[in-house]
Amino acid sequence: MPGAGKSTAGRHLAHALGVAFVDADHVIEQRLGCSIRSFFEREGEAAFRDIEQQVIADIVAQPPQVIATGGGAVLREANRQSLREGSTVVYLRASPEELFRRLRHDTQRPLLQVADPLRKLRELFRDRDPLYRETAHFIIETGRPSVATLINMVLMQLELAGLVDPQRVPSSVLPRAPRT
Repeated sequence: MPGAGKSTAGRHLAHALGVAFVDADHVIEQRLGCSIRSFFEREGEAAFRDIEQQVIADIVAQPPQVIATGGGAVLREANRQSLREGSTVVYLRASPEELFRRLRHDTQRPLLQVADPLRKLRELFRDRDPLYRETAHFIIETGRPSVATLINMVLMQLELAGLVDPQRVPSSVLPRAPRT
């Protein structure tokens, strides 16, 4: 969902894992040579979703990295399938009310430039939450933790699933050995 923390958490998670961070929307804008917003307005949603689908398929085929997708990526079955089969998907789940609290002053998200943004977030959540759940390998209830706490929550899930070596990515919750 917009405001869930995909880009912020993604950058920090990538750093903790020692891999690259890729923002799918940024890659799309590079390919388009313009903003998603202007392309969307000029060409329409279907044309945008076609490009998004190709970009996601290309990104998932790359070496391990942390990927943040646009919130609407799950609307296409092909994207859900690419993401689920080609990566480990973590759904950062937050209530519409929490998302509204985070985004209430945001003027850059076209979907929320409406008379009642909270209502719009509730509609998006109602429509997309089942798709996010279908796609996700892990669901992290975000609430209001710090970024560091959120990253530790994700790392713990990945470690428990055997996807992260705890010797390579030590938990920041545990005390560090004293320096000598």
